[in-house]
Amino acid sequence: MADIELRQVEKRFGEQYAVRPLDLCIKNGEFVALLGPSGCGKTTTLRMIAGLETVSGGRIILNGQDVTWLKPSQRDVAMVFQFFALYPHLTAWENIAFPLQAEGERRENIQRRVKEVAELLQIEPLLKSRPGALSSGDQQRIALARALVRRPSCFLMDEPLGALDADFRETMRSEIKRLHILQNATTVYVTHDQIEAMAMADRIVVMSQGVVQQVGTPAEVYHTPSNLFVAQFIGSPGMNLVKGHWADGVATLPGGNRYTPPPDWPEALNRGLSSSGVIVGFRPEAVHIHPNGQLAATVYSVDLHGAYTMLVLEMGDDHSIHARVSRDAHFTVGETMRFDLNPSMVRFFDPKNERAVPITNRN
Repeated sequence: MADIELRQVEKRFGEQYAVRPLDLCIKNGEFVALLGPSGCGKTTTLRMIAGLETVSGGRIILNGQDVTWLKPSQRDVAMVFQFFALYPHLTAWENIAFPLQAEGERRENIQRRVKEVAELLQIEPLLKSRPGALSSGDQQRIALARALVRRPSCFLMDEPLGALDADFRETMRSEIKRLHILQNATTVYVTHDQIEAMAMADRIVVMSQGVVQQVGTPAEVYHTPSNLFVAQFIGSPGMNLVKGHWADGVATLPGGNRYTPPPDWPEALNRGLSSSGVIVGFRPEAVHIHPNGQLAATVYSVDLHGAYTMLVLEMGDDHSIHARVSRDAHFTVGETMRFDLNPSMVRFFDPKNERAVPITNRN
């Protein structure tokens, strides 16, 4: 397996940036997800690593070797696409064996390696079938096997589950993660689905408009988003973001609410905020219903999600928030309820630069 390093790599089409200069180091054996909405530059970044897209600037280092200008065939990488790209006239066995045949591998070695990867993916009964006779999930398994059989230095996956229905996606997500653990393979995985990224990746690279917004573990990007985009994009629903006014150690929020953070926070907030404006962010599970809570809101809707209930609450005009509560909790629409926030899950953002205000001493 290999380390991958991007040094000020960028891609322009004329004057338009698809990917602005970025630095990224992916460690040997790491599973890294490039996550973001359509058009954010994640697939272009993956294609530059693969050599399918030329860089406009910067360098790409693969296992210590500068591969910036090498052809895809010279980079020892394997790519799995969203659409399976299988040869329809070949059997599954022939599709899997094709890369080895193209490299002139000996027949006995081809037989052995196809057998090994088929056993790993549990697709032995499918080897004599052609793609047209297989389900979409099985076709993607064949595409994965074709990538695995080469034993490349790294795997590059471009939304490989995007063409599958929900049931197959869950199954294949587990398959890919299991394969990664078994192979200890350096993997770069492109997706717009934050659930996939959170479930599979060791680290997530969140991108928007060709710019890396944050790089971190799933827990880091979820609990400590670096800016408003990450706070809103990660999570389903995203982080509650309530605009307010900061003065004298208190955040005044809509609906006549006042939120007082822990006593050792105001100094950092006074230093980090560029004006009196503030955005208070918190996840739905940070809400704790309490009759004497310092905040109040009106119940707008009550949605049972099976294991829990999701409340939509109104704090003043045009300010809705989500609260995750016990499935056994009973609330009625229009009811006024009081609640507190778990301080360790509260984040403050500067409305002007949209960045999170760092607070080091959290309880």
